[in-house]
Amino acid sequence: MKIASIVPIILIVLFGVYKVATFTVQIDQSAVLTLLGKPVKEYTTPGLRFKIPFAHSVVYFSKKLIEYDAPPSEIITNDKKNLVIDNFCRWKVAEPLKFYLTVKSYGQAFNRLDDIIYSEMRNELGKHTLLEVVSENRQKIMDNVTILTKKKALEYGIEIYDVRIKRADLPVQNEKAVYARMKAERERIAKQYRSEGREKAQVIKATTEKEKAIILANAYKKVQEIKGKTDAQVIDIYAKAYSKDASFFEFYKSLSVYENVLTTGTEFFLSTNNNIFKVLESGK
Repeated sequence: MKIASIVPIILIVLFGVYKVATFTVQIDQSAVLTLLGKPVKEYTTPGLRFKIPFAHSVVYFSKKLIEYDAPPSEIITNDKKNLVIDNFCRWKVAEPLKFYLTVKSYGQAFNRLDDIIYSEMRNELGKHTLLEVVSENRQKIMDNVTILTKKKALEYGIEIYDVRIKRADLPVQNEKAVYARMKAERERIAKQYRSEGREKAQVIKATTEKEKAIILANAYKKVQEIKGKTDAQVIDIYAKAYSKDASFFEFYKSLSVYENVLTTGTEFFLSTNNNIFKVLESGK
């Protein structure tokens, strides 16, 4: 009877010891075990762990990505233009022991990230013009900033996933002047493209005309060659005809001349001495 009444007490005591002598690291957590406030060990894998009650304490950190939204800051570009940059970064605690030793808390980590990101952002954007920052090379610029900040952040046990610009604005007093210059630059580029297009069109047209002239010249040459061969054949036929019957050939040539010269309905008179008349008169 006495043992039965003691068992619940023993179980309660054991449960209490279990609660104060163990701790659990979840799958999305890492932890640092401290002894009287001094860090002694880190845990980056999930599971049940043991500690000395009242001597050990546990500090937990999330493994999830944390988004840090930095306050807008003014930066000077390579072409001496002021630009207000609003950026953010995503990061996580990669080495909990180093993180605890260097910054201890998320609040201090935000302050350190602010210094690192602003410094690298200022240095990198200072190498580029305003136009490059706001349009052409922003992605490449931010990739470089991410690489540089990653290296520095690792000193604090922080792994930076990426750094991005949310918004890049001009100071109010400079907006109109800068936009006017940007518009003029775009118009200059457009004019250059149009000029290059016209130049290429002229080249294409000249090339086409040249090819056309070559084709026509070759065609004319071919026609002349064919005509020359045909004329030679005609002359050869005439020569053979003349050699067989010279008088008939002359008669035929005379008729051909009249046929080509005279039109239908034309009246003409022949001398009795004309060869054609003589042939008709003689019936030969």
